[in-house]
Amino acid sequence: MADNSYDAIVVGSGISGGWAAKELTEKGLKVLLLERGQNVEHVKDYKSATLAPWEIPHRGRRTTQMIENHPNLRRDYVLNELNLDWWAHESDSPYIEKKPFTWFRGYQVGGRSLLWGRQSYRLHDIDFEANLKEGIAVDWPIRYKDLAPWYSYAEKFAGISGNKDGYEILPDGEFQPPMPLNCVEKDVADRVKAKWGGKRLVTVGRVANLTQPLEGRVQCQFRNKCWLGCPFGGYFSTQSSTLPAAMKTGNLTLRPWSIVTKLIYDKDTQKATGVEVLDAENNQTYEYNAKIIFLCASAFNSTAILMRTATDIWPEGLGSSSGELGHNVMDHHFRLGANGIAEGYEDKYYFGRRPNGVYIPRFRNVGDDKRDYLRGFGYQGSASRQGWSRNIAEMNYGAPLKEALSEPGPWSMGITAFGEILPYHENTIKLSKDVKDKWGLSVLEMDAEIKENEKKMRVDMMNDAAEMLEAAGLKNVNTFDAGYTFGQGIHEMGTARMGRDPKTSVLNGNNQVWDAKNVFVTDGACMTSAAAQNPSLTYMALTARAADFAVNELKKGNL
Repeated sequence: MADNSYDAIVVGSGISGGWAAKELTEKGLKVLLLERGQNVEHVKDYKSATLAPWEIPHRGRRTTQMIENHPNLRRDYVLNELNLDWWAHESDSPYIEKKPFTWFRGYQVGGRSLLWGRQSYRLHDIDFEANLKEGIAVDWPIRYKDLAPWYSYAEKFAGISGNKDGYEILPDGEFQPPMPLNCVEKDVADRVKAKWGGKRLVTVGRVANLTQPLEGRVQCQFRNKCWLGCPFGGYFSTQSSTLPAAMKTGNLTLRPWSIVTKLIYDKDTQKATGVEVLDAENNQTYEYNAKIIFLCASAFNSTAILMRTATDIWPEGLGSSSGELGHNVMDHHFRLGANGIAEGYEDKYYFGRRPNGVYIPRFRNVGDDKRDYLRGFGYQGSASRQGWSRNIAEMNYGAPLKEALSEPGPWSMGITAFGEILPYHENTIKLSKDVKDKWGLSVLEMDAEIKENEKKMRVDMMNDAAEMLEAAGLKNVNTFDAGYTFGQGIHEMGTARMGRDPKTSVLNGNNQVWDAKNVFVTDGACMTSAAAQNPSLTYMALTARAADFAVNELKKGNL
């Protein structure tokens, strides 16, 4: 096989790309895995993961210079000195905000699998059927039964810990033992269950952190430093899980610093023959050929690659014949909820720094509940005690202060809501005609906003949080709404949606581009609707399913 020819090319090495590489190599294909950023080697390159706070120049916080240099990253927690190089730099890779849009990207081997929140939930048929029942956008071309075995497959390999709750619209999965709820969370869960007769559930998060060893990985150490890379392999990432599996086959070639500018399309065969790569270090252009291509560059970047492909045939790019490429941008809107004080637990504490919290699945617009908006929301949060560094005004000097600070403070609990955003056609991304990035490629213009449906939902998202905490006996319950800018959920979805008809969708039910059947898109771009759950587990399942289909079709000679 020539140096530039492979059975398959995978673009992007994050959650979806890592899974594609694993599945395709394990099925015997020679695979080229392309990543636009630097290589990050497991353990060796986790520079901050084992450092004590006093070993870090600014204790891990942001500096004035960082704030000045990163006008986008400074909008949220992502800006800090501990893992700054794992977030894309705005000066190299800018974008245009037609409307306010926060876009946090991870351009390195592993992508945002090194940085994700690890919450892992299945979608339910209420999610797959909603568009059709409500006349929104287009129907998903699959249902829960199509993805259920692939959810199980992904959960067992990734290592998802959680509780089997028997809550209908949050399907149970293949879980390792759950992390424990603390004493306050247990009582809140019991009181919410009693108040609403089981129609509202407070459970521990289903999280991609091991509670038992798995495939050479060690269980979570409760350090709560997951965003720095885990030397123990305690959480699922490309580095800890899918990349070692792919490398073990001997069928994988990994090429970092490789920006895919476009696919190479053959209009006679109506297939892609390979990719064009711009080397991010030497600015040289290379071509690599393959029989099948998996686009897993993250939702918007995968769509941007399609937009730059076959423009001599379709001016708006490969997959644009439907008029939907770049449309239907989605995220999860959040940053609101409630918190309160839990009294009577001063003699209790908890073990370690659990990198997880509680999860409250959707209960609005379910069954007999009908609201003045469509879809719903879930909550994430936790209970904890204040640390020893708190300020106590009444004891502000001498021995009394030291004694007071040797004891933990009062218990509090907070929950934050995450709501579904509908797939609006007018929420779009497109390539700029004027602005280029460091490598001379057109940047993306973001034009998306939440609408009345989401604004109505936000009222319930906040008030329902307070209602549950008050019902659970918390005191001094306060609501909060910190405001939401599109993209802040870091769950960008849509822009190359799946569907049943090539006239109204970019991909079919097997994640194939209608206009090039050997091109598969399995990251967030493929989502037909957003649901209220965190989406990454769905990307894993869709990718494994599409890879299985692709290899079978390749063997049959159909690709």
